[in-house]
Amino acid sequence: MKSQFYEYRKYVLAGIALIVVISYIIRLAFLQLSGEEYKSRADDNAFFHNVIFPARGVIYDRNGELLVYNQPAYDIMVIMREVNNLDTLDFCQTLDITKEQFDERMAIIKDKNKNPGYSTYTPQLFQAQIAAAEFGVFQEKLFRFHGFYIRERTIRRYATNNCAHILGDVAEVSSAEVERDDYYSPGDYIGKQGVERSYEKELRGVKGIQILLRDARGRIQGHYRNGELDRKPIPGKNLTLSIDAKLQALGERLMEGKMGAIVAIEPKTGEILCMVSAPSYDPHRMEGKQRGKQMMEMQRDPMKPMLNRAISGTYPPGSTFKTSQGLTFLQEGIITSATAYPCRRGFYCGGMKVGCHGHGAPLPLIPAIATSCNGYFCWGLYHMLGNKKYQRIQNAMNTWKDYMVSMGFGYKLGVDLPGEARGMIPNAEYYDRRLGKWNGLSVISIAIGQGEVTLTPLQIANLGATIANRGYYITPHIVKKVEGGKVADSLLVKHKTKVDQQYYEMVAEGMRRAVTGGTCRSANTSQYEVCGKTGTAQNRGQDHSAFMGFAPKDDPKIAIAVYVENGGFGAHYGVPIGALMMEQYINGQLSPASEAKAASFQSRHINYGTRER
Repeated sequence: MKSQFYEYRKYVLAGIALIVVISYIIRLAFLQLSGEEYKSRADDNAFFHNVIFPARGVIYDRNGELLVYNQPAYDIMVIMREVNNLDTLDFCQTLDITKEQFDERMAIIKDKNKNPGYSTYTPQLFQAQIAAAEFGVFQEKLFRFHGFYIRERTIRRYATNNCAHILGDVAEVSSAEVERDDYYSPGDYIGKQGVERSYEKELRGVKGIQILLRDARGRIQGHYRNGELDRKPIPGKNLTLSIDAKLQALGERLMEGKMGAIVAIEPKTGEILCMVSAPSYDPHRMEGKQRGKQMMEMQRDPMKPMLNRAISGTYPPGSTFKTSQGLTFLQEGIITSATAYPCRRGFYCGGMKVGCHGHGAPLPLIPAIATSCNGYFCWGLYHMLGNKKYQRIQNAMNTWKDYMVSMGFGYKLGVDLPGEARGMIPNAEYYDRRLGKWNGLSVISIAIGQGEVTLTPLQIANLGATIANRGYYITPHIVKKVEGGKVADSLLVKHKTKVDQQYYEMVAEGMRRAVTGGTCRSANTSQYEVCGKTGTAQNRGQDHSAFMGFAPKDDPKIAIAVYVENGGFGAHYGVPIGALMMEQYINGQLSPASEAKAASFQSRHINYGTRER
């Protein structure tokens, strides 16, 4: 019996030993085949993965003028586990940094909250974008600084002092951006604003890699398998913008000392010819290591130079909006081209008064557009909202809103730039919530582009393009061509409004009359037919000056919106600036007389004080 017990125990012990051995074998196999961390460490002992960054795509204007290019730069990388016997004083003197700066940077590298994915086995960015002179000195001493390496790359340089809001800039990726896209590693660069951001995937290219062999001391011995597994980088795609650099430069000159925007569009294609936001800044301020400091300074500036007012600023459109009202009233049968409304220096009804300037009355539609009659469009909206065919005022209001949306208002147009605002077009539900009981008189100011209505300068310019096309617009876009391809199909969509072409002809004629004998007379020229509409948008302080127009009338090449905050009447700033911009684009240059006028406007600065806006 006892011998049987010992015999049984022998098998138990042998089984336990076998289980332990098998467990070790399974664990070792797991570490070899599936344990990424250990596999990575083993690989990093034998191999050095040298990432080769592709050249970022360059950017041109529509005429082939270079706007953005690349310049060689060098980053200092560190593999923490390889750092030993470092002469910190010599290292800091070589890079012209302090011991405190060295310690701070090393602490940030090791902090997994600030540097997600940190590993002592993988290269970490120590210092980015060192100058060529520093690079030469550091390279000579590199053999003394074990664990540190030089990584070659390129940085962005700007060939123009203009287009800052359009071009955007490039900077180091944030930890959130690294987590969102596995293309990036800490220390990589990414487009942060403008087309650099919206076309990041096209511009960035594809990284290359070299797999290099190390010896037991970590020294590079050459390419693994003679470079069989190396991969060359693929350069980013070049972009051709729709912007005319000379037109952009003129617009930025004219808007010096002012706040507002200019947007010009080629009506037939939806290509944006210029996009000026004022105040602006020199894009060179966002180059290299100085970017962070410069950005903080501009963010503290009460004039907000980093805000792209052309697409992010929302304003009351003022009388430029009357064109959309005339079109809606015609299509809905509220008026005909012969319908005349009274204007006794404004609109008077039920105790409500909306003032107007002096002009002949009563007027039909075309002269009402030419003279910018407030009374005419207030009466039109009043009769639409009270028309019995809609049964309820809410139905009439929502019908009005649907027309506005079809013209590109109230929602983003979809421009290929980040930061576009949608503006505001109210509907019946909005007024039900806000006013409770309301009628046509309660909301009458929206007929003349005031009250709750707000648009972006891009939307106002797009209204001009829609009238120029007699009833449709192409999604406005800033990129004309992507190397080896085309812009996205979504940017080439033709949007038809709810209004028939015949009614657009009437409104275009009214805008033509505004130039030949109405509120836009200073835009008139014998060289081509200009159509225009002024806007004077009421404000808490001085009124805003606006202009919307296009030219030539029957073969439109440019549609434009000018918006100058606190510029007064539309004829003071909006019309003359718009006229100069159209002349520059259509003729390719300004006449001597126009150049003198441009210099005059360039020197006119509006005093905005230092208040937050």
